[in-house]
Amino acid sequence: MRILIIDGQGGGIGSRLAALLRPRLPEGCELLCAGTNALATSAMLKAGAARGATGEHAIVYNAQRAHLILGPMGILLANGILGEVSPAMAAAVSGAECKKVLIPSSTCGVLVAGTEERRLEDYLNSAVDLALGEIARLAGQRA
Repeated sequence: MRILIIDGQGGGIGSRLAALLRPRLPEGCELLCAGTNALATSAMLKAGAARGATGEHAIVYNAQRAHLILGPMGILLANGILGEVSPAMAAAVSGAECKKVLIPSSTCGVLVAGTEERRLEDYLNSAVDLALGEIARLAGQRA
């Protein structure tokens, strides 16, 4: 099972997701990362992603192959993450058939109804719990 974390900028959210998720993944899960830039990819690899790639094509290609995608909400938005997410990247992520676990952020210019203002660490822990639940569901379907 391929779990893909996507991030940009310095990879802060993606690296925290990798560090929190890696030790809790069941056997057989491959934790991959794709960054909009080399700094983000490097941070996610250092935090525990098994393999990673950088740039538009890497995100477009890997989003279609992933069983689960995690990252900041900006990965769904054309020109998200201060313009680092191209329209092709946003289309690939939003069009991927897998579930996506997104971290809300007011810095992306989108307010999500039904979310309350919380610390980033709370959102990250909630995202990891959601991801692990989805991984368990997917693993049950494959058995």
